[in-house]
Amino acid sequence: MRMDHPYTPTHYLLVDFEATCCDQGSVPRQEMEIIEVGAVMVDSASLGMVGEFQSFVRPQRHPRLTAFCSRLTHITQAEVDAAPTFPEVCARWKTWLGGFPDYLFCSWGDYDRTQLEQDCALHRVPYPMRSGHLNVKRQFARQQHLPRPLGLGQAVALAGLTFIGTHHRGIDDARNIAQLLPFIFGEARVPR
Repeated sequence: MRMDHPYTPTHYLLVDFEATCCDQGSVPRQEMEIIEVGAVMVDSASLGMVGEFQSFVRPQRHPRLTAFCSRLTHITQAEVDAAPTFPEVCARWKTWLGGFPDYLFCSWGDYDRTQLEQDCALHRVPYPMRSGHLNVKRQFARQQHLPRPLGLGQAVALAGLTFIGTHHRGIDDARNIAQLLPFIFGEARVPR
């Protein structure tokens, strides 16, 4: 199996962020901020979940969520208003990550890695990942011999699985990536 990393870690860290956004252009890509951290830690041998981290984050640049953002993510203004700031969430998340000495940071696409880098730079917070990054969206397509990568919902459906929770909620998307791991790192094959 061709991998984008040279070793098998003891854990896979599956991350999905939700961020401020707008379909009218009022929140430019470079000004988007994380509003939810969803992370699931999975044992690489069993592919079983061994921990979860979830937190809403109070945005600074665009503190009022757009109607589009709330509809897409099902995250309310009250939830982000009551949430800690990114530096506070990042510190708590880093403490949680400290319980897992060896992991590979994985996300469905490269967006989550670049958004984390952007938020760390904005808030002058050290990048919390101790590992490289694997785009499991691309790895799923390779492993399943697909002509192109799929969206998370499409991949879950193609694998014959039921989507867990609400699409575009960080913790739920991370859980759904976890249920796809046998199709990414294991021998499971999508029905043809």
